[in-house]
Amino acid sequence: MPSEPILRFAPSPNGFLHLGHAYSALVVDRWANQLGGNWLLRIEDIDEGRSKPAFVEAIFEDLHWLGLKWPEPVLKQSVRQAAYKRAAAQLDALGLLYPCFCSRTDIRDASNGQTDPDGAPIYPGTCKALSKEEISHNLRQNQPVQYRLDVGKALEKTGMLTFTTVQPTPLDRPEITYARPQRWGDTVIQRKDTPTSYHLSVVVDDAHQNITHVVRGRDLEAVTDIHVLLQFLLSLPTPLYTFHKLILDDEKSKLSKSRGSTTLRDLREKGWTAQTVRAHLGI
Repeated sequence: MPSEPILRFAPSPNGFLHLGHAYSALVVDRWANQLGGNWLLRIEDIDEGRSKPAFVEAIFEDLHWLGLKWPEPVLKQSVRQAAYKRAAAQLDALGLLYPCFCSRTDIRDASNGQTDPDGAPIYPGTCKALSKEEISHNLRQNQPVQYRLDVGKALEKTGMLTFTTVQPTPLDRPEITYARPQRWGDTVIQRKDTPTSYHLSVVVDDAHQNITHVVRGRDLEAVTDIHVLLQFLLSLPTPLYTFHKLILDDEKSKLSKSRGSTTLRDLREKGWTAQTVRAHLGI
């Protein structure tokens, strides 16, 4: 274990940062200072189709504008593919991965209305029943494939899973939280064109960077169940977690790149300063 607390801020370069990112980065910085530790910047650019070098540079520029500093070099997930492949191979060696050829429509039609905590249809396990011959045929036909984690079989190996949370400040009393990864169904771990998923890459890199505390938004609280499961299966340490409030727009919706939320660059052009942002966010 590291001798000092290590946290991280890990944005994806698929758009410009908004106030929600600013709040998360500032909270991470505040926690690191309160703990007497440090925080790392990580660029989560595994989505090659949406990640752009210009957005990476914009992340650096926006965070510097906010007055934040971090150690160099910055880890980029795009250079860590071999590590993710090794982790997926570990899961496969445990007999926990299986290929899935279902489309989103197939899953929606077969899910019987069951949804995960994010509201998406839960995968009903259709392809777990495929024979080796059927799998080989589908692969020869070059059908789109993704590899899912058999959560039921995985939980037979783990038993009850827990993780530790502390909030709203690092000085509060830690609490034990029970993980329930089964509510997500069989999660995608790999795709044919991408050797990893967000879930796999984030737990592999948190361990690689010796992250002791993960500070993230409440929208990622439920998905932590999957991460705790993967950490157990891969014999990786489980950090301490805290979940901060979300910054909402005028319609009380979470700020989002996909929804075109006002960016930090937009606010800068309107005359906002870093001090204005901090005051607006209450930091």
